Amino acid sequence: MAASELSRRGFLGLGAGVGLATAGARLARSPLLLPARAAPSLGGQPFTLGVASGEPLPGGVVLWTRLAPDPQATGGGMPAEPVPVRWEVARDERFGKVVAHGIARARPDAAHSVHVDVRGLDPAREYFYRFVADDTTSPVGRTRTAPASGSRDRLRFAFASCQDYEEGYYTAHQHLAEEDVDVVLWLGDYIYEGGVGTGVRQHEGPEPTDLEGYRRRYATYKSDASLQAAHAAHPWITTWDDHEVDNNYAADRSQRDDQPVDVFLARRATAYRSWWEHHPVRLPAPTGPDERIYRRLAFGDLASFHVLDTRQYRSDQPCGSPVDIGVPCAGQDAPDATLLGSAQRKWLFDGLKRSRARWDVLANQVMLTPVSFSPDPANPVLNLDQWDGYKQEQAAVTKALAAPRNGVVLTGDIHSSWVSDLVTAASDQAGTEPRTIATELVGTSITSSFPFPDVIDAAVANQPNIKYADGRNHGYVRCEITRGELRADFRYVSGIDTPDATIRTARSFVIEDGAPGAKPA
Repeated sequence: MAASELSRRGFLGLGAGVGLATAGARLARSPLLLPARAAPSLGGQPFTLGVASGEPLPGGVVLWTRLAPDPQATGGGMPAEPVPVRWEVARDERFGKVVAHGIARARPDAAHSVHVDVRGLDPAREYFYRFVADDTTSPVGRTRTAPASGSRDRLRFAFASCQDYEEGYYTAHQHLAEEDVDVVLWLGDYIYEGGVGTGVRQHEGPEPTDLEGYRRRYATYKSDASLQAAHAAHPWITTWDDHEVDNNYAADRSQRDDQPVDVFLARRATAYRSWWEHHPVRLPAPTGPDERIYRRLAFGDLASFHVLDTRQYRSDQPCGSPVDIGVPCAGQDAPDATLLGSAQRKWLFDGLKRSRARWDVLANQVMLTPVSFSPDPANPVLNLDQWDGYKQEQAAVTKALAAPRNGVVLTGDIHSSWVSDLVTAASDQAGTEPRTIATELVGTSITSSFPFPDVIDAAVANQPNIKYADGRNHGYVRCEITRGELRADFRYVSGIDTPDATIRTARSFVIEDGAPGAKPA
């Protein structure tokens, strides 16, 4: 058994300010001591929402926590003043070899969240971290830095999305915590903004529209022990989709509520702010309705992750459908229709052209593969909220994926699993047959349901570039990248109506270096 595996199991066995505070690593063996000056008493356990890490670099990682002794109370039950929080990073889970420590300020205008950007760490190394506030020590988190530039060592990661709290238990997250992966990619829909329903579990209150409402909703989700375990076990790279704000919203337009633009942008500002407060991201705190979250993270020379935002800059969905499903219309082909916006599209295309990574991976929200949900090929039915509603940009992104050595798209949103070949249009090949240039892997949801799984079966039967689809199961996708291949394992739990579901690998696919297109493993 490898040393890393022993360390991982040992860790799991323990169980038990505005902006980023940047800190260089310093060798230290000091105890967890706060400043001598008096700090406000918090009146309870402050670490009810757990700990997390994210955004791994070769020499750094972001650490996160939020102080909230009463998570559903206004302000999380915290005093309306800054609170000092001690943080510590060590090479071992018992903190015998502390390598970095410092003091951060948990501020009320950031929901008393803490974001610490620790630098000066070693590349490709496992670390452990913890916080202390009001003489209370947090749970221990485990993280890992990215490999150094030039490295082509193996990379293991998982990706997941869509965790409607009311639809089921987060047993998939408990299993994800036990996986031997270097990083987790979250592709959106971390919370759902709906009101109280009749599912397995219930939201804490009505649909959030202001900052306190979104903070309470995040508190409901982040109070879940299985989700906390997955965060504490691995660093995460996160992006958002629509439900972090409002279902199917497009830029400054609320698709469901039809709010005036100024009213919706005020809501979007509070939603973006709360998203930042509750994730371990290396981003500035938003001060209004805008926040650039598209970014690029490298894992040596092996893989580059291009993290996209397909909500903030998109054109309104075409065809005038009040829901996302509709029949084709001329609006799909509008030359200015966009999911990315011009600045992000240029950033993406330039990055793909310049990339020297062996694998270029798009962390994307909505399906890029053209797909009809009709059993009749002559009468297609499309999801106009995904790339099929934006045909010219869909084709341009697909074509751009021919530039890297190996292009792979990771997708969430649709609460189902898909494996598809991405092909160029025949017109791009001077009249020749369409050519496969990349692969899209769509992961199912943690809990959110696809309402019509039989429709997916019909879609696959008529579209040969779709290699696999499943709309009945829930879980995540575990991947391993080497110089020679990318392997994807579709991991499904036995159910979401019980907190002790088992997990299995249902299907596995391999993409070979230099040979786009997935094959069953």
